[in-house]
Parts: sequence; C-alpha cells; structure tokens
Amino acid sequence: MSTDNQSTCKKESRSRKFWRIVLGSMVGFVLAMIIISIFYILFMLGIIASVSSKDKTDVQNNSVLKLDLNQQISERAVDMPFDLSSYGYSQLGLNDILDAINHAAGDSKIKGIYINSSNAAASPASLKEIHNALVEFKKSGKFIYAYCDSYGQNGYYIATVADSILLNPTGSIDLRGYAFQVMFYKGLLDKYNVDVQVIRHGQFKSAVEPYMLDKMSEANRTQLSVLAETLWSTLANDIAAARKISLDSLNLMTNQLTGYLAEDALSHGLVDRLAYASDAESALRRKLDIGEDKNIHFVSISQYKSSIPETKSKGDRIAVVYAVGNISDGKGDESRGIYSDTFIKSLRKAYKSDKVKAIVLRINSPGGSAMASENIWHEIEAAKKAGKIVVTSMGDYAASGGYYIACNSDYIIAQPNTITGSIGVFGMIPSFQNALKSNLGITIDVAKTHEHSDAITGFRALNQAELDIMQQSIENTYSTFMTRVANGRKMTIAQVDSIGQGRVWAGADAIKIGLVDKLGSMDDAIAKAAELANLSTYTLEYYPKEKTFMELILNNMNDTDSKIAARLGRLYFTYQGLEQVVQMEGVQARLPFTLNIQ
Repeated sequence: MSTDNQSTCKKESRSRKFWRIVLGSMVGFVLAMIIISIFYILFMLGIIASVSSKDKTDVQNNSVLKLDLNQQISERAVDMPFDLSSYGYSQLGLNDILDAINHAAGDSKIKGIYINSSNAAASPASLKEIHNALVEFKKSGKFIYAYCDSYGQNGYYIATVADSILLNPTGSIDLRGYAFQVMFYKGLLDKYNVDVQVIRHGQFKSAVEPYMLDKMSEANRTQLSVLAETLWSTLANDIAAARKISLDSLNLMTNQLTGYLAEDALSHGLVDRLAYASDAESALRRKLDIGEDKNIHFVSISQYKSSIPETKSKGDRIAVVYAVGNISDGKGDESRGIYSDTFIKSLRKAYKSDKVKAIVLRINSPGGSAMASENIWHEIEAAKKAGKIVVTSMGDYAASGGYYIACNSDYIIAQPNTITGSIGVFGMIPSFQNALKSNLGITIDVAKTHEHSDAITGFRALNQAELDIMQQSIENTYSTFMTRVANGRKMTIAQVDSIGQGRVWAGADAIKIGLVDKLGSMDDAIAKAAELANLSTYTLEYYPKEKTFMELILNNMNDTDSKIAARLGRLYFTYQGLEQVVQMEGVQARLPFTLNIQ
C-alpha cells in the first residue's frame, strides 16, 4: 500500500511540474506581448505626435523647386510626415506634382525648376500632364534646368522642356520608342492541365488571348501596333519640337540608339552639354546670382506641398471624384481600386450636397466587373437627374469598364495618349479538375440536386448548355454596354458596334470617332464643368477623402500584394496574369490585355 502511494505521488508530481511549465510559459508569453504592445503603442503615439506637430516648410527666397520623379507616380499620394522611401512607402501624387509646378510659377520665392530624374514611373498620359504643366510654367519667365547621369525615355521626355539639358559624359539616353509586351500563359496552363473556357464578344477583346494562344492574334497585333504608333507620336512630336529637330531625324536616332552614347547624344542635339552634377549646380548658381561657396536652396515636391496654403471650401463647389484602379463589386479600400458600393457612397455624398454644382470624374481605370460598372453608371445617371453637371477627365486609362462609367458624362476630356475605348465584354472560367488529378492525384466527385448545381465552381468544365447561357449573358451585357454608349455619345448602336468589338483607342484617335469631346488635362475638365454649370467662382472638393499617414501604415502591415511584388520584382507581371485566372468572377468589361509598356 505504501509503495502504491509513493508511485501515485511521483505521477502527480510530474503532472504538476508539466502544467507549471506550460502555464508559466503562457503567462510569460502574455506578459511579453503586453510589454511589446505598450512599446508599440508608445511608438505609434510618437509618430502621431510628430505628424500633428509637423510645421509647414518655410520656403526661402531664391529657392529652386527640385523635380525628382524617380518614384512611383499615382493619381494621389498620402502626405508623408518624413522620408520613408527606404521602407517602401515613397510615392508621388500626380496632383501634388501639378499643384507644385503651377503654384511655383507665381511664387516669387521660387526662381526656377531643376529636373533631376533619370526616369519617371508613370504611364504616358500622366507624363503628358507633367510635360504640359512645365511648358505652362515657362511662360512665367523662370528657368528650367535638367541634369542626370543617364536618362530613361520617360525622364528624358520630361527633361526636354528644360532651357538646358545636361548629361554626364559617361551617361546615356535610352530612347527606344514604345513596345507592348503581352505575356502568354497557354503553355504553362497546358503543362499543368488547367482548362480555361472563354466566352467573349468583340474580335479585339483579347484579354483572354494569353490563356488561349501562345502569341498575339492578328486583330490584337493590329490594334496594339496602331496604339503604340499613336502613343509614340504624341511623345515624339513633343520631343522634336522642344529640341528643334525633325520628327524623321528623331525616329532615325531612336532606331539607331543614337543617344545611348553621350558624345552622340550631344552631337545630334539631344542634349546641350556634357557635364557632371557639380557643373549643373554651378550653372544654377549663376542663374541665381549666388557665389560658388553658397548652398542652393532646393525644395522637393513633398516639402513644397506643405508650404502651399489650403483653400477653404466656400460658396459654390465642384466635386472632383477619383475613380482609380480595377472595378470590382461590393465594398473595399478605395486606395486599392474602385469598389462599386464604396465608390457609389462617395459619389452620392458629392451630388447630394446642395453646394456642389458640378462633378468632375477623374477616371484612371482599365475596367473590371461589368455589373459594378453598370451600377456606377446608374449612380452617375442619378447625379445628373439631381441637376449636377458631370464632366469626365481621363487619366492613363479609361478603358472598357472605365469607359462604361465615363460615357454617361455631359462632356469627356482625355489626353492624346490616354488609353480608352475597349467596348466589349468577356467571361473566363477555369477548371482545375484535370490539373489536380494529373499533378496531385486528387479527384473530384459530387452529389447534387440539379444538373447544374456544380457549375462554375472551378472543379469541372462547363457543358454546352452552360456555355450557351454564359454566351447569352455576354451578349446581353455587350448590348447594354453599347446602348449606354450610344445614348451617352449620341450615336446609333451600329456606330458604336463599328468602333467597339473590344477595340482600344488612344485619346488622339478616340476624339476622331466621337468617344471623347476634347483633348486636355484635368484642369481643362474642371474649367469645362464650371462653364457648363455657369460658375464664375467656385472651390474644389475632393472625393473620396485621402487616407492619412497612419491609415497607410496600418494598411501596409497587411498588404500582402505589395510584399509579393517586392519579392518577385519584374516577375510580378507574370504573377498578376495568373492571379487574374482565379479572381475573375462574372462578366468582365476590362482592358483587353495586361500591358507591360517598355
């Protein structure tokens, strides 16, 4: 009996020891998490304090606005309280760049602009807006100088506005023209036995081609060739005019990569002088009439932004409503795309206000969900019925679903190199049944109540009856799309169909066929909205409300997509294409290709 009792005590002692270790570890973990959380909260409070206490930049006399565009340029960017570029948070807003250039023209403290950008991470239409703003700035009589060790095509295009372009003696100008590279996934899908069924309307609606073919169809090659020529024409004409060389000469130099060697770039008139950064700054000192030992007061875009006084809303207003990114159904983060429910809420706030007399839609979208586009179209119709003037300003893209929501406007303005049109729809249904079986040995079986209960699940191909229904849905959506365009643009259905079929157009061509009314900038769109609403004075209101710095930090903590992009680099383009196969739901009104513009 005594032995049994001793054995029982030993077992209880081990059990007690085990739970003491487990509970002790749990308590230690909880305490550690509490301590870490306290430090994190204190850290975040410190950031908030620094943001709230941030003073406006005091711009000194004889300053120079420094234009460094070697960052991602979006439609709008968050106001950073300090430089976080090394942490991946650096971004420029096109609105901030344009505001800075426009305000600097009338600012007596700013004597000129210094462009120091090897490249600019922006699409052609955004570059055109910056270029035109710099051309307007020069009318103030102030100087623009440009220097870089080497120029990429985008950076050089912006630099050509300058009074003088300087290039490092060992540098280059990478002037190559435009190429549209489309990546095809059919071979990869075949390799893993992934089946993709496609339903579409429009011979040019080639968004589905990468999953069906291993190269461009002739229709797609035709539209991309025409598009590339039109986009290049806009850029090349501006460069040729600025550098006072013929267009034929510029095209010859581009074909021969003449600017790739600094000496050749100088001898052919692409730059004015070969020099180093110190030489460029010496030239600036002479323009500013200061000694060689004096520092130049450079002001960055972000610094200058904080010095520009905010305009208080009063009297009649024009609401600028941003529609940026892919169009999706439902609710979502407006900084990551256009979500129909969320966007409609912002639009409704604008047109429900008695003080708002006109709305400018700033669209930069390749399209997306046809249903979401229709719902947004309907809300724009409601805004017009409420007595509001609606003018659309097209940015880099306003294609397919992007054009769907634009076509109901009273007036449409685009840049000559805006990508628009693409009036067409498609559906794409992947089936992973064979892929799972051949690659992983996984098979699918089903018990169902009706014949089509397991349709469009991704685990089997659609049968003919299901394909017929999907095709009818596509045809109905295309018919509705054409009707919306015909009514909005005062055309017949036949006219819309002749320029539709998924065909993509540059703004310069779109104006010839009636898809847009005028070529110009967002400022032109705002002026047109004021004219149509009979407003002589007004202030601007912007929707949706811009995210704060803290909201950006919190969003980026869970930003898996950005982390994938950072890891994959140039291969992220491939990942995006494959991701589309899985994510596309319902009928799509989307740009008919994923573009990698070189």
